Amino acid sequence: MSMNDPLGDMLTRIRNALMRNRTSVTTPASNLRKRVLDVLQDEGFIRGYSEVEHADGKREFEIELKYFEGEPVIAEIRRVSTPGRRVYSKVKDLPLISNGLGIAIVSTPMGVMSDAAAREQNVGGEILCQVS
Repeated sequence: MSMNDPLGDMLTRIRNALMRNRTSVTTPASNLRKRVLDVLQDEGFIRGYSEVEHADGKREFEIELKYFEGEPVIAEIRRVSTPGRRVYSKVKDLPLISNGLGIAIVSTPMGVMSDAAAREQNVGGEILCQVS
């Protein structure tokens, strides 16, 4: 089965698991998903993730979701740039999410990073998603 937006699929799986108060969720593995999960883990939005390889050779990520006092740490996670509508931003035009409490995950020529890291390195790119 062909999937047009693998990153959007992962974000939807996370959103659905948070609505059901699940402690973990699985998603197929890919390099872009791994980089986005690294940013989410570094910024403290998820506990962590591990890669699981099945006997048929397929790889999956098992994502451990994070809760604080019974509420999910991720209040909102949404895709910004889609396959049909790409959204690019210069470094000076990067959005400020929830007055600095959230992050935008940006794909830059220097790799996938948070908006704060992109500002530090003075580089813009494609805004993949927003998390608050």
